[in-house]
Amino acid sequence: MNLILGLVLGAGALVGGFIAEGGNIAVLFQPFEFLIIGGIALGVFIMGNPFSTIIDTFKGAIQALLNKSPKRKDFLQLLSLLFALMRDLRTRPRNEVEAHIDNPQESPLFQHFPTILADQELTQYICDYVRLIIIGNARSHEIEALMEQEISTVKKHKTKPYSALTTISEALPALGICAAVLGIVKAMGALDQSPEVLGEYIGAALIGTLTGIFWSYAVVSPLAHLIKTTREKQVQPFIIVKQTLIAFMNGALPQIALEHGRKTISSGERPTIDEVESDAISTSPAAGAAPQAKAA
Repeated sequence: MNLILGLVLGAGALVGGFIAEGGNIAVLFQPFEFLIIGGIALGVFIMGNPFSTIIDTFKGAIQALLNKSPKRKDFLQLLSLLFALMRDLRTRPRNEVEAHIDNPQESPLFQHFPTILADQELTQYICDYVRLIIIGNARSHEIEALMEQEISTVKKHKTKPYSALTTISEALPALGICAAVLGIVKAMGALDQSPEVLGEYIGAALIGTLTGIFWSYAVVSPLAHLIKTTREKQVQPFIIVKQTLIAFMNGALPQIALEHGRKTISSGERPTIDEVESDAISTSPAAGAAPQAKAA
């Protein structure tokens, strides 16, 4: 929403200022210049990225525009799930806990948290490291290094759309010059025409330069940074899991281990200790409880 609002304000200032100076707004509409720049940019984007990254870029743009990043309630659900798992690791037989992590989709415990269960990558991350805890012979510093490496890999994968769009953003001013050069070539072929016709051709060529710069700095670059911010927030749950489980492996009680995870959340979205106590610990489901109904 912020991107759309900012784009409307920026484009409005551009067009409004041009009209206020006495410019003819019809001159700004040069569809063939837009076609040249957009077509080349799209072609470069397709050439420079695998198909999976292309699809993920469109997906990331939608997530960024809809602000699809974890919220406070999502963090509370994650902390509640981690508390339930740590509690069961301390109080229940190994085979009962293994039943949850071997098949989380069928686990009554995981079914209490449909939002987390819907994120297959996060669910698998939790299950993998709980399984290593169950094995019991892994040292915490080795597991921590492994978790950090996986988080780095997840972050690198999630921010590929940012890198892809940043490359296009940097290229767009030059692509605008390409469109402008073609416009000048067209104008050179019409030197025998009247000054009004030449002026129209040269003006259209300059719109190509303007379009490349505007798309680069006012559209693609902000979108790339918004995708990066959104995707980095989506990595935060992995960091919470890491800090919580490592603290638990080092001997912390489940309640204390949760505090290690809670402290990694940014202050604006971090649940308070009281919220964790009332919404995560006190309401944490038992291993065999029936799953919660999904929110409407």
